[in-house]
Amino acid sequence: MPILRRSSHVAAPGWPEYLEQRASESRSALLSRYFAAGVPAADTPIGEVEMVALDLETTGLDTRRHAIVSVGAVPFTLARVRLAERRYWVVRPPRPLSSQSVIFHHITHSEVAEAPDLERILPELLELMAGRLAVVHFRHIERPFLDTAVKARLGEGLRFPVIDTMSLEARRHRLSPWARFRRWLRRPPVSIRLHDSRLRYGLPAYQGHHALIDALATAELLQAQIATHYRRETPIGELWS
Repeated sequence: MPILRRSSHVAAPGWPEYLEQRASESRSALLSRYFAAGVPAADTPIGEVEMVALDLETTGLDTRRHAIVSVGAVPFTLARVRLAERRYWVVRPPRPLSSQSVIFHHITHSEVAEAPDLERILPELLELMAGRLAVVHFRHIERPFLDTAVKARLGEGLRFPVIDTMSLEARRHRLSPWARFRRWLRRPPVSIRLHDSRLRYGLPAYQGHHALIDALATAELLQAQIATHYRRETPIGELWS
């Protein structure tokens, strides 16, 4: 994990230093190029940052037993979503799909049978991610699943900073004094799922559990969160994990 460093503006993980170190140490040329692209400094205003919204659909929640079946990526900034540069891949998991997975994601056995292994799409995915700050909704899926999958194929893991839109919602609706007061009153917690979070900002309802659509939904959610609760000048070190 990156070490903690303190700047004159924010206390944040030392992600730029971590990526620089990984670039010099990586034995994989592919990973070395990705890490060498780096990320902006922690005190960079969020309004100046190039980002990419990521979503993975997986066969389950356990990285030891489950695998990635699709990847969606949408480059964006606070001002613009770059739909022309969006990417979507179905990938073949190492184990057969369960019936529950097919029902949940609508990705069929025949689709994954004809799909490439994740290793084949990694060059395109990492090129899209390089130099951009990743944005996800629930970082405990995208980051650990990519880390595990890359380690299995290249012998090295893939750790990277993210802005987690679910975490930003949790700060307001699960960790705030008002949220604690609601728990004291035994009120049900406010949902911070992607669909419900978008509705709070007046964003349209999209079909869920499709990697590309959920990536787009996440990009739009972050734009709304920043516009409502933060400023374009907010340092990314206050937002990333």
